[in-house]
Amino acid sequence: MNTVAALDEPTGRGGWRVSRGLLTVLSACVALFVASAIFASSSVTKGPLLGMLPYASVLAIVSLGQTLVIQQGGIDLSVPGSVSAVVVICTHEAQNQDSRLWWVVLLALGVSIAAGVLNGVLIGRLGLNAIVATLGTSSLMYTVVFGVSGGIPRSTTPLLAKIASGLTLGIPRSVFFAVGATVLTTVVVKRTAPGRRFEATGANPAAAVTAGLHVYRYRIGAYVWAQLHYWLGGVLLAGILSQPTAFQGNAYLLPSVAAVVLGGTSLLGGRGNLVATALAALFLEQLGQFVLALGVTFAIRTLVEAAALVVGVALYTVDWRAVRARLFPPQQTSSI
Repeated sequence: MNTVAALDEPTGRGGWRVSRGLLTVLSACVALFVASAIFASSSVTKGPLLGMLPYASVLAIVSLGQTLVIQQGGIDLSVPGSVSAVVVICTHEAQNQDSRLWWVVLLALGVSIAAGVLNGVLIGRLGLNAIVATLGTSSLMYTVVFGVSGGIPRSTTPLLAKIASGLTLGIPRSVFFAVGATVLTTVVVKRTAPGRRFEATGANPAAAVTAGLHVYRYRIGAYVWAQLHYWLGGVLLAGILSQPTAFQGNAYLLPSVAAVVLGGTSLLGGRGNLVATALAALFLEQLGQFVLALGVTFAIRTLVEAAALVVGVALYTVDWRAVRARLFPPQQTSSI
């Protein structure tokens, strides 16, 4: 079998397999909702759930974009500036007029694509460090934020509020956007030849180069597709909040990375489970609701999110077999 064919091989039967990350985060979600019902029943009533699900949807969409970047061995710290820029453009440039909404959304899309191309070229083509490059892009996006808003919040349009935070069949519409984004991204990555090459490139760039693949193209594409997810998340967030501030994206950097890690995607790149990432976003938002219902401070909630990230890294990054072997070395029997 040649290298190209190996890179194109599907994972498991029919290209699908149930990963350890998906099983782990699904079990964690079930356990969390059971614990919430027992110890903080107010957090799983209709009102809090309808309030939590839109934010979980935004986090899931943003985390899908972060997953694509991490699958290429990178990390995207431009999330705060990118999401905030989309929110500000959608709320300020629309001027609370539904008739202006569609071209404003397209304007925000253009800005997001430009940011993705900039990240991709700096990292994938010029070889800059991902942390430095994406931090710089985030700063540029905040320049857009303050240039458009002047630091003054403005109300969203009625149409965008209806689309993002309205209900269909009793479920917030943002949930349907999150499910659609998860399904579409998963199908593209798992069921298409470019998607399988994308995963293989992230897992082993050297083998991909040997196979004749242009690694830098997949890395650029990862940052562009990530920005498309941030754009969608930012548009929904602009509709969910009645008067969003210029710093709405700040709340999505650490949780987006935590959702990726809890979903089982390796920080070193390669294969990841996008469905597990979306479920991990739901887990993190409900965890916040649960902690809030217990009456603890916001600082404790932040520490809980950080602890969840540490647990995710420990679960999927640490070689526990090697740790056990060092702590409890096998007994050697001497032969007589």
